Order: sequence, then C-alpha cells, then structure tokens
Amino acid sequence: MALVVQKYGGTSVGSPERIRAVAQRVAATQRGGNQVIVTVSAMSGETNRLLALSKEVSPNPAPREVDVLLATGEQAAVALLAIALDDLGVPAQSFLGHQIRIETDSAFGKARIKSIDADNLRSAVTQGQVAVVAGFQGVDAQGSITTLGRGGSDTTAVAVAAAVKADACEIYTDVEGVFTTDPRICPGARKLARISFDEMLEMASLGAKVLQIRSVEFAKRYHVPLHVRSSFSDVDGTWVVPEETSMEDVLVSGVTLDRDETKVTLRHVPDRPGLAARVFGAIAGANIVVDMIIQNASAEGFTDLTFTVPRADHAQALKVVNALAAEVGAAGVATDTDVAKVSIVGLGMRSHAGVASTMFQVLANESINIQMISTSEIKVSVVIDAKYAELAVRVLHEALVERGAAAGARA
Repeated sequence: MALVVQKYGGTSVGSPERIRAVAQRVAATQRGGNQVIVTVSAMSGETNRLLALSKEVSPNPAPREVDVLLATGEQAAVALLAIALDDLGVPAQSFLGHQIRIETDSAFGKARIKSIDADNLRSAVTQGQVAVVAGFQGVDAQGSITTLGRGGSDTTAVAVAAAVKADACEIYTDVEGVFTTDPRICPGARKLARISFDEMLEMASLGAKVLQIRSVEFAKRYHVPLHVRSSFSDVDGTWVVPEETSMEDVLVSGVTLDRDETKVTLRHVPDRPGLAARVFGAIAGANIVVDMIIQNASAEGFTDLTFTVPRADHAQALKVVNALAAEVGAAGVATDTDVAKVSIVGLGMRSHAGVASTMFQVLANESINIQMISTSEIKVSVVIDAKYAELAVRVLHEALVERGAAAGARA
C-alpha cells in the first residue's frame, strides 16, 4: 500500500463537473490500494475575484485581512471535493490550514511554512478516509490565517508529503508535464520525461510557471519524488527527481521566460564600503526578493547600482529606494518595467564550455541587446527588452535545445 499525495490546481477544480472528475480520479487511486491525501487550490478565477473585491472596498486593504479573505477560496474547494467523494461512496474529510496546524511565519501574502502537525492526516487515512487539505493557507504563531503566495498549493502539497513521508507527490495541472519551453511560444517545445531537482529549481525561479519554487525546495530537501501531470488525461507526465548521471548528457534542458521583472537603478552613488549592504538590507526588510544585481565599475568614486525585483513589488521597492537615495548621496533612481528575463538551464552546462557564448551570439544575430547577465553552474540568464522576449525564446530553443537533441540522437 502506497501513501500518495495529490495536488489539483484551480483549473482542475474550476467547475462542479471538474470537481466530480477529480473525485473520480482520487477514488480510483484509493480503490487501487493506496492511501490518499489531496491538496486543492481555489476554483479557477476565485482568488483574483476575491482580490478584486478587496480592492473595491479599499485601495490599500490590510494584508492580514486579505489573507483571511483569500483563504475562503480554498475552504470552498476542499468542502466541495469532500462532498463529491462522499457522493461516490468514498469517505472523505476536509482540513483547513489551522486544523492540521500548518504553522507559518507572519509574512502575510507570502508566508513560509515552519512546521506541519500531520497527526490528523495520518489518522484519517489510517481509517480509510481521503484527507482533503486546503492548499495555499496556514496559520501563524498568533493564530492569524496566512497565505503562501501564488502557487502556494504546490508548496502545501509537497510539505504535507514530506510531513507524512509519502511515497510520491503528484502535481495535477492543466499541462501534461514540464516542457523544454512554453509550447505556446515555441512549437518545437517537448515534454521532459525526467528532470533533476536542481534544474527544476532554476526553471521555477526563472519563470517556468508549472511549479512554485518553494515546492521544489521542499521536495529536494526531503527527497519527495514529484510527478507533474495533467488532470485531463492519463498520460505520464514529468518526474522531478534527484540528479542522475545521464542527465548531464543533455547540454540545455530548457529555456524559460519571466515577464514579471522590473529593473531598478540607483544612479551615481558614492562607491564606498557598506553601501550595498545598506541598500539591500532595506529592501530585504520590506520582504522584497532581489533577483539580478549589477554594480558598474567605479568612475571617479561613483557607481551605478542596478537590480531587478518582481513587478508586483515594484512600487514598494521604489518607495524604499527613493527614501535611500538622498541618504546615500545618489543622483537619482531610474526604473524600467519594459524588460523580460530569458534563461537557459541544463546540468550539462557544468562540464561543457562555450554555452554562454553561443547564447550571446544567437541573440546578437537577431540584434537583441543584453542589458544584464547572471550565471550559475547550470544556468545563464539575460535581461532584454520585453518586445524581443518571445523571439529570444524561439531562437535560443532552436539553437540550444532542438539542435542539441538532434545531435544527441545522431550520436
């Protein structure tokens, strides 16, 4: 008997018909001899509807109360799925974040899980029930409802799987798995059968929307095998697993695009020790995650400091940096929201030279100017004008993924 955690996203439970279809799939899994815990998101569009409602009431709703409001979307979804399972003769019990004590910090809107008390879940499945868990939500030490940010139900599912030591965590979504790039942009995109945790971490952080990055971090840390698959078909999806030797044979596994970046430049600041710590300490204090950072070479004792932040944090980051500009003696602050980040990812890049230069040449051939560059062992990212984003994805995928796969097949 296997213990399986399944997660269904908003589109999978977007209507009564789809909820009944999910119930049928869950029932089939249990009747196949498995213990099942299910995590679900709010019905498709519900979170956006609730957010819009809060904005109608107030232009600046209190973050704590927004979390209370948004958590009702998942509450409705788990109750409806439990009702559908009961109707099929499958005993089911729904659980909200506070009922299984998914304890988080108090960063409303993007809380991080600290611990999970899985006793109620173990008790439910031992008694033959399907435990239906509300994704995306938790509770802080003061008892306030918190939410985990966009895609947070993925994190809930993997954290629950780690807490109960599940044999696998299946992430059901509206796509058939992890693709080498977005098939809507590039017709040559193909589904990957397997991908390493490290590659998936990079792809998730660089714009691939199929999994939330924190869910992959949990899976890697606690060795939870992930199976990303479609809730609308029975075909195998993509397994996210520990690194295997054969994975290094593939030079570039994927090309990602992130349109949700804003570039911020603190101009002509004195080049002295402690400046970067002061700037980025203030930004971190506002719970804003900084991505790429570039500091120009000092000229006559002054430099430009440029970095990127999520577009959703643009206004808050600008507020923080504007307040700092006068204090640190900067000439001013410039921002650019019309940018995009394009990245290539692959374990094979660790042991093959020349991948970055090929990427830069491919972009140069299309007259695409690179504004910022960031690298790691297994990825290269560039910031470019947003209008060239899809072109960049297509030409890089063709040059580094499609041709690479063809060369591997010939070998």
